[in-house]
Amino acid sequence: MPDYLLLTRAGPLVVDVKPSRRLENPEVAFTFAWTRQVVQDRGWGYQVLSEPEPALLENVRFLAGYRRDWLFPADLLEAADGAIVDGMALGEAIGAVGGFAPELVRAGVFHLLWSGRFTTDLRQPLAPAHVLWRPA
Repeated sequence: MPDYLLLTRAGPLVVDVKPSRRLENPEVAFTFAWTRQVVQDRGWGYQVLSEPEPALLENVRFLAGYRRDWLFPADLLEAADGAIVDGMALGEAIGAVGGFAPELVRAGVFHLLWSGRFTTDLRQPLAPAHVLWRPA
């Protein structure tokens, strides 16, 4: 039995989740192939997902520590949001916000990443050279 049924703009999407080490098991491969055929015959989408890349998982766990809005002064977030421009490196962005302690600015920028106001490639461990941009 599939794990999730998602209703997307493109139509229903059935998702199976299995650890990557089990995907090579012939029984699992057969079941997923059969499920894919049945689901796609209905005109629905089908995906098999496994655990995320280790760096991505670690970055999300790290950024989750900055998820609580109430910990960040609104004026700090507003200043950071105004000072950061698309294509700016993470380290440069932290240095671009004046009037606040650097550790507060750093935390505020991480909060803006967590909240989706900015994004970056999280498939590599976060570093000062990571490029920030606003989502489309």
